[in-house]
Amino acid sequence: MSEFFAMGGRGFYVWMSYGVTALFMVVEVIAVARSKKTVLKRLARMVRAEARGNS
Repeated sequence: MSEFFAMGGRGFYVWMSYGVTALFMVVEVIAVARSKKTVLKRLARMVRAEARGNS
């Protein structure tokens, strides 16, 4: 089993690559969620402003 994790001496590079990729994937999901929240708030403000302007 330790040979699998060592990967012929390249284990550190391989597992760090997987870790960094996973980290960036998590950060991307969080960034998209925050961006969505901001866009929805801005859109709601625009709809309210439009409704006041047409009244």
